[in-house]
Amino acid sequence: MTDTPAPDDPTQQSLWRPLRLLQAAMDADIVRIYAERQIEGLKPSFVMELLRLHAQGPMTIAELAESVQRTHSALSQKVAAMRAAGWVETVVGEDARTRKVALTGKARRVVDRLAAEWRATEAAVADLEAELPYPLSRVVTDIERALERKSFHDRIAERLADDPAWE
Repeated sequence: MTDTPAPDDPTQQSLWRPLRLLQAAMDADIVRIYAERQIEGLKPSFVMELLRLHAQGPMTIAELAESVQRTHSALSQKVAAMRAAGWVETVVGEDARTRKVALTGKARRVVDRLAAEWRATEAAVADLEAELPYPLSRVVTDIERALERKSFHDRIAERLADDPAWE
């Protein structure tokens, strides 16, 4: 048996992964806040939709998706997960052909606490931004402007066009 070098592992270096890990760590801290208040099975990614449904009432998936700026497909998957966790239910809309997403009793019992957590989280992010020389909100705006000049898709596609392994 000959010693062959292991193939290069491009995942050993990443500019993207630290951002994802940071968000996951911050989300884990939010989940810990929920657990301390016995709010079990709630993902931080559900809270915006739950608060929106509380504020505006039952909505179709399309209406809710537009409201939170997500695709219908992505929100349909999220609603399925929220339904499985007992946070939302589907009810008949104005006519028998439409279905609307509504909060369950379980969600209604904690929605005021979720609004408080949202406000506290936003305040904590503002505190963090005040400590940083370059606030996260400015980074996001600057990235959005750069992506308006050239999309992320186009940037990746250009790099792939130069990579023989992609062919």
